[in-house]
Amino acid sequence: MGLFSKLLGRGAAADAPAKAETATEYNGYLIRPALRRQGSGWLIAGSITKAFPDGVREHQFIRADTYMDQADGALFCIQKAKQIIDEQGDGIFGPA
Repeated sequence: MGLFSKLLGRGAAADAPAKAETATEYNGYLIRPALRRQGSGWLIAGSITKAFPDGVREHQFIRADTYMDQADGALFCIQKAKQIIDEQGDGIFGPA
């Protein structure tokens, strides 16, 4: 990668997920926003995990929604994850 690309923040690092946000607990699930830089905004992405007797299971999701402000995007990510949990419950993890 060239010097100008590094200075302008272009390249692989520009598409990398944002620094891991703090996990939010909701009805026995842990929600972790993992926003991704897309252009000048933030693409909504995250993970939902839950501990089961046979181990921890994880569901990752990406939405088409983007936010200009990273904090607003993280709040929407948590809201969207709660909606997924309410609608699908443990079904998000697929067959056991």
